Amino acid sequence: MPRTRSLAWSELKIGIVAVVAIALAVILIVSVGGAAGFSWQRYELKTRFNDVKGLKSGAVVRVAGVEVGKVTEVALSGAEVEVLLEVKKGNEQRITSDSRASIGSLSLLGEPVIDISPSTTGTPLKDGESLTSVPPKGELADVAEEARDSLEQMSLILRDLRAGKGTLGKMFTDDQLYTELNGLMSAAEGVATSIRQGRGTLGKFVNDPAAYQRLNASLGDLQEITRSIRAGEGGIGRLLKDEALAKSLSATATNFEGVSGRLSRNDNTVGKLLTEKELYERFNSVAARVDKIVGDMQDAQGSLGQFLQNKALYENMNAAATEARGLIADIRKDPKKYLNIRVSIF
Repeated sequence: MPRTRSLAWSELKIGIVAVVAIALAVILIVSVGGAAGFSWQRYELKTRFNDVKGLKSGAVVRVAGVEVGKVTEVALSGAEVEVLLEVKKGNEQRITSDSRASIGSLSLLGEPVIDISPSTTGTPLKDGESLTSVPPKGELADVAEEARDSLEQMSLILRDLRAGKGTLGKMFTDDQLYTELNGLMSAAEGVATSIRQGRGTLGKFVNDPAAYQRLNASLGDLQEITRSIRAGEGGIGRLLKDEALAKSLSATATNFEGVSGRLSRNDNTVGKLLTEKELYERFNSVAARVDKIVGDMQDAQGSLGQFLQNKALYENMNAAATEARGLIADIRKDPKKYLNIRVSIF
């Protein structure tokens, strides 16, 4: 009977040791393989992508390149893919509403991981909240595809150049264009040589110190004129600075606008002359008559024309006027000689 009790206690001790060993093994496995730690040491976040590039559960979650958790679930949600993340507590202040989740890679050809950009601004994300995602960066296959397209385009460009297409192709294949360009370069070199030697207007300007000094003096004068204008000196300066002159010009413009308005309204003589055709025709008729009278006078027609053009008539009139002035002078000297009045009675 005592032997039986001893065997039961031995089996019990073996069972206890086995259970403890299994528990320690589980704890060790979780500690080594679970990047996010125990359940009470992590919190959950979620994000969405249009394409996860083969991301699977158990993938690493990194913040600024440091491993802080793992992916627990990848599932389709409508047209997008929802990804659940478990992250170690203590990263709440680093993962905020301004942080962004993207799909990265452990190496150039490695498995995809979730990269989270840390942020010191924004509101810290709590357990179960969503993290904004950004489109994944181009993978090696995408880069290779773009490089292949670029090489094909370069091949087409080189083919066109060899065929002499386009301006650049003609420059490489057309001998005449090459000759013209060569001549242009020679001419440009000649112009540069002339300028360096001080020939021509530009050459003298570049090499003659006196020309530079005159230009500098002109610029100084221009600067002084500008300063005077800004200071309100001179006519232009007063025009820009004098408020009274500005008001006077404004009043003049207003008066001119009023005059032009009255002319266009046809309520005065000048306005009627500008707008009424009948009045214009009358003035035109009068001007034609005056023009005819002047023409007749120039052609010595009529009394006034004869007087202006006939020299003999002019001399006779001048002589008669001279005699009349002499007669008047004699009368003034001796009026009794010419004014003899006799009174007779029957």
